[in-house]
Amino acid sequence: MKQKRKKIAAILSLGLLLLAFPALAQWSTSNYTASGLPTGTIYNIIRALMNWLLAIFAFVGIIGFVISGIQYLTAAGDDEQQKRAKKSMYYSIMGVLVGLAGLVLITAINSLLNATSNTF
Repeated sequence: MKQKRKKIAAILSLGLLLLAFPALAQWSTSNYTASGLPTGTIYNIIRALMNWLLAIFAFVGIIGFVISGIQYLTAAGDDEQQKRAKKSMYYSIMGVLVGLAGLVLITAINSLLNATSNTF
């Protein structure tokens, strides 16, 4: 009996939460400019966050390239260290490609949904 009540309470609270989202979508930022909160749209905030994360991702990718290049140069004929350096370079390249593919995919989906050709 208690489990049924908990399930019903969870379903009702989830339903109330889902009903609250459309009300939050009508939030007006014009009354809160003095609070220092961002006044941009959610789309622009998420786009700026994605651009910021992409810059960090690119920086980490460059660091990965540099570290694997140094590993390869300092191998000095050690086959095992050369293999590790090549493997880390491969993983660094694949990581950057996956990240860029994600950005391209998100941009393409956004363009299809908005019927525009906007880019980041």
